[in-house]
Amino acid sequence: MNPREIKRMMSQMGIKSTEMPDVNEVILKGKDKDYLIENATVTMIEAQGQKTFQITGTMKEKTKEKKKELYDEEDVKLVMDQANVGREKAIEALKNAGGEPAQAIINLGQ
Repeated sequence: MNPREIKRMMSQMGIKSTEMPDVNEVILKGKDKDYLIENATVTMIEAQGQKTFQITGTMKEKTKEKKKELYDEEDVKLVMDQANVGREKAIEALKNAGGEPAQAIINLGQ
């Protein structure tokens, strides 16, 4: 089958195919990894009200670094509750108090 005939048949079935020439990179964000597709060729296919994307290119995986919590969540909540401050202010107070919740609360009370 030639491409013209395929396009005509797809049109008869209500399927529309559109190239997206301005896209050259696609990033898929996962929980633990991100997937980067470089030199991407993207085709959008519309059928029955749904859009599907076909992507080809060179894929690279990038593992996400997990943020390490500097202070225990219970300490942060304790400072927030006792000093009646927001999370950022409680974390800053813990930082200034060397991670000691009691000292952070005292410092915020001054």
